[in-house]
Amino acid sequence: MIDVNKFESMQIGLASPNKIRSWSYGEVKKPETINYRTLKPEKDGLFDERIFGPTKDWSCACGKYKGIRYRGIVCDRCGVEVTSAKVRRERMGHIELAAPVSHIWYFKGIPSRMGLVLDISPRALEEVIYFAAYIVIDAGDTDLEDKQLLTEAEYREKKAKFGNRFEAKMGAEAVKELLEQVDIDKEVHDLKEELKTATGQKRTRAIRRLDILDAFKNSGNKPSWMVMDCIPVIPPDLRPMVQLDGGRFATSDLNDLYRRVINRNNRLKRLLDLNAPRIIVQNEKRMLQEAVDALIDNGRRGRPVVGPGNRPLKSLSHMLKGKQGRFRQNLLGKRVDYSGRSVIDISPKLKFYQCGVPRPMALELFKPFVMHELVKRGLASNIKNAKRKIDREDDDIWDILEDVIKERPVLLNRAPTLHRLGIQAFEPVLVPGKSIRLHPLACEAYNADFDGDQMAIHVPLSDEAVAESRLLMLAAHHILAPKDGKPIVTPSQDIVLGNYWLTQAERGREGEGMIFDSPAEAAIAYANGDIHYHTRIGLAADSMPEKPWPKGYEHGIFVTTYGKLVFNQIFPKDFFYINDPTQENLTHPVDERYFLQPGEDIHEKLDNMKLGKAFKKGFLSDSIAQIYKDYKVQRTSDFLDDLKELGYTVCTTSGLTIGVEDIPTITDKDDIVAEARKKVDVVSKQYRRGLITDEERHDRVISIWNNCKDIVQNEIAQIHAPRNPITIMADSGARGNISNFTQLAGMRGLMAAPNGGMMEIPVTSNFREGLSVLEMFMSTHGARKGMTDTALKTANSGYLTRRLVDVAQDVIIREEDCGTDRGLTVHAITEGDEMIEPLFDRLVGRYTSKSVYDPETHEVICPADVLMDEDMAHKIVDAGVTEVTIRSVFTCNTQHGVCKKCYGMNLATGDDVEVGEAVGTVAAQSIGEPGTQLTMRNFHNGGVAGAADITQGLPRVQELFEARNPKGRATISEVTGEITSIEEDPAEHTRQITVKGQTDTRTYDVPYTASVAVAEGDHVVRGDKLTLGSIDPKELIRVRDALTTEKYILSEIQKAYRMQGVEIADKHVEVMARQMLQKVRILDPGETDILPGELMDIGEFKARNREVIISGGIPATAQSVILGITKAALETNSFLSAASFQETTRVLTDASIRGKNDPLLGLKENVIIGKIIPAGTGMPVYREMEPKVDVPEDEKKKSVYSIADIEKKLAAADAEKDKGSAD
Repeated sequence: MIDVNKFESMQIGLASPNKIRSWSYGEVKKPETINYRTLKPEKDGLFDERIFGPTKDWSCACGKYKGIRYRGIVCDRCGVEVTSAKVRRERMGHIELAAPVSHIWYFKGIPSRMGLVLDISPRALEEVIYFAAYIVIDAGDTDLEDKQLLTEAEYREKKAKFGNRFEAKMGAEAVKELLEQVDIDKEVHDLKEELKTATGQKRTRAIRRLDILDAFKNSGNKPSWMVMDCIPVIPPDLRPMVQLDGGRFATSDLNDLYRRVINRNNRLKRLLDLNAPRIIVQNEKRMLQEAVDALIDNGRRGRPVVGPGNRPLKSLSHMLKGKQGRFRQNLLGKRVDYSGRSVIDISPKLKFYQCGVPRPMALELFKPFVMHELVKRGLASNIKNAKRKIDREDDDIWDILEDVIKERPVLLNRAPTLHRLGIQAFEPVLVPGKSIRLHPLACEAYNADFDGDQMAIHVPLSDEAVAESRLLMLAAHHILAPKDGKPIVTPSQDIVLGNYWLTQAERGREGEGMIFDSPAEAAIAYANGDIHYHTRIGLAADSMPEKPWPKGYEHGIFVTTYGKLVFNQIFPKDFFYINDPTQENLTHPVDERYFLQPGEDIHEKLDNMKLGKAFKKGFLSDSIAQIYKDYKVQRTSDFLDDLKELGYTVCTTSGLTIGVEDIPTITDKDDIVAEARKKVDVVSKQYRRGLITDEERHDRVISIWNNCKDIVQNEIAQIHAPRNPITIMADSGARGNISNFTQLAGMRGLMAAPNGGMMEIPVTSNFREGLSVLEMFMSTHGARKGMTDTALKTANSGYLTRRLVDVAQDVIIREEDCGTDRGLTVHAITEGDEMIEPLFDRLVGRYTSKSVYDPETHEVICPADVLMDEDMAHKIVDAGVTEVTIRSVFTCNTQHGVCKKCYGMNLATGDDVEVGEAVGTVAAQSIGEPGTQLTMRNFHNGGVAGAADITQGLPRVQELFEARNPKGRATISEVTGEITSIEEDPAEHTRQITVKGQTDTRTYDVPYTASVAVAEGDHVVRGDKLTLGSIDPKELIRVRDALTTEKYILSEIQKAYRMQGVEIADKHVEVMARQMLQKVRILDPGETDILPGELMDIGEFKARNREVIISGGIPATAQSVILGITKAALETNSFLSAASFQETTRVLTDASIRGKNDPLLGLKENVIIGKIIPAGTGMPVYREMEPKVDVPEDEKKKSVYSIADIEKKLAAADAEKDKGSAD
């Protein structure tokens, strides 16, 4: 076998008949499969052991030679080679056809490849191949034309008239002769001449023919190979036949299809030997052609061949296609050993990097390790004994299991894996029971809850895998989400509730105003019952000398609560004392107003002071982010565990409960509802009198009830009871929001109708009172709609993620710096007066491209080529800078990827991104994962005239990424100039907007209904909107340039996500948008050998032009094109990646004719062929490294890569390179 990691690229092509024969180990002559009595394969049949190899390992068919010692001998009795039975998975046979047969992919695909080569229409070609018409092959000196079609009657007539002076044939042999006659070089030359003058349809046809003929010329494939003289028979173990319980057989459909081909082929041979009448032979040839078509692609032409129960048989094409096909089922994802799955359950006692594995499961997963250890320690004499011990579950195996799993992380995965945090590594801890135990803070990343979710567990086996799991995948490393760099391990529910309750302050609690010398003293007072968590106390600042205090107050006494003191003890010793839940307090010492002035009475100060605020969920998240920023992984992980522990403990001991009596009641709800009913009556009256339309009536009724609900909601919000457990629960962010409480205490309001609208009759009751029967039924509509929407949304979002991953999977950080001098100028994204994305968010984690100056003093705030962190970004924004030029993925010059500088910070770690990071996949996951949170519906504006219905949420995201024509398209100006007039044309129901540019004036007709976005006298730049709506990116790229289009896509995607409250970093969208604009379409080839109209990569286009310019020729010209992500994924340079994505047969047909070479640059194509992926340590730079084995003899620990070693090796390699270049 070839070593898969040794080759650089992989090529596909057409197989010539001789090539097919060279693959084959013998001809299959009979349609039989196995003998019904002996169940042995039949000789010369589809399972023949002489052709395909023995069915039993190291044994010939008759049993004369048995055993591995006869390896390679061919038995003289039965003719079977003695070898391993697995050769039946790789040895092919062939069938010699009695007549040539056309390959359906090449004549039936769109466009028909055979038709283009021969310049015959696909209809005519079909008539010839299926024996409905003759085609003239050689017209001789007659008045016929070459390639003219003749019916049976015409053929007879011409034959009578001209005799043998011309030649016409039918069927695939005729096509084969024609294909053999094609002089490709001459055709290509003629077409290039024709292109100089041709226009319209002729030009398009010529370009398409030239494309195909050029492909044949360059690839070395011969056109006649599209017609087959013999067909390969795939190895029998890939089309198995198995015996079922009842003695019947189940067989792969391919065997049926092959059988039909062999039967018809043998019948045709017999007919030819008998010199049967022409019409019978033709019929048999046609049937053979149809049988081969069905074998290659059943159902592509005519009715599919069906098996028992009228089920269409699965042909070779079907074996490759779709989710269950070879590519997606077996090559891109495989089932693995050493894995298990179970229901998950919470375990609050675990550390953040641990998970609980049930004992029986751990024993099964680590069985070989335990067996090895048992033998090594002499507790079992051999492996068999060890296995028996394990199966009996002897007592002494549990201690060994404990030792074996130490230091061996396991991977936990929860489906659906929407982003990379869906698989993380944990250190296993043995637990009783049968469920996997999970740390409560790990739930958010997995989106897991404990209502019956299941998780899969996997064991990394090799040393490298273990090292990688520990260094890269351990849960403790995944504190920040890759999509926005914010902590993903936010505490929720009980933890939030506990910490909120702990940090509340109350007036007049026991011991208020007591002053303590140290935290320990306060703890004793609490234990004695002298103070409460909520008691406001004084504390000496110098009892915590490591903490930073305001200048001059290091020995002062400050006011806090005992609860806040306890809360602060989980922070690092030298971190600020947190007294206020503000960002300010996370980065600065306690505010001076909390300190007692000399001689001030603490009780007086407390009476005049406002109560300090408690710490809510958002603030806990901010503190995690700050600690991660200052102290990195290890300390944050400990902090999270302490936070969890404290939250649970306090939540339990606080005794917070919720009862039905805690739900507040409001008195004047009935009056509010009655008032709304009156208004509805008025509207109904207006409708009955014909003053308003039904649609207007509906919209008004809806808005009356929505207002009514808002009034009730405000009433409830006014009832503020800080001690009410429900208020505490909502205010802290632990669970629930005001809308939930409106439904509990106010009214449920309007329900969604199944058709997507709203029902006019509201539910005026709340859950506290209980619903009436009618109201209950109306609620069920809304509930059911909610469930179906969610299901549809999940499917749509998942498919979006798949397309995104496919288009960007080969974007990897390939180099340190691409050296570009271009940059992207960014400013805050706004929509009207609404801030969508502030400038600060767009700067953090990016490199500056030019220096940033203070607009007032003109001093440099930030030099060029600096990575901006949060502090620097704050500094820039605070100075009043409104736009900054940054390094961007859009302007990066790196081929097949991005450089470190243009990408910036790796948001998941907060450090510079590493070479080898698969940023494309991360970007796709970051955009796709929140897709389920976006809405599915388009908002209708309720018939308000003028404003077009805008698409939002997921449909808008898809519309942008697929570069579709947007709904509610805006008209854009093609010139820069002034609006000179806006006139109405009542006859045409349009308005005419005239723009006067410097050189020409354009007039645009826009419909009456469109809202004009400009006024007379306005100055517009080309590409600006003239009417409201969404710009079509395809128009924008035509009028402006690629960069403008990329910026537009970026800001529109951000609007779609941020309006739903989902934050995604710009860089992820940039990676995607760049992939959509990677291609150019050639307008004029100049003196290059590129074809006009061809799509090619910008990089390749520039390289080709450079060559021509150097040799003094005329370069080609091209225009940028925008491709939707599906199209972009199919247009990639890798045919393996494209074929495994969509339209498998079309991609492979095209690739084989062009003899495409897959450079194996992306991740997918390497996974498919089983090569190590070129990301992370799989990059060529790291490829040569061996795991370092530096082990003290007494303790054989696992050998592990250390990051320092890798860096040392790289430095050494660089030094060598420099030395070489110096020499």
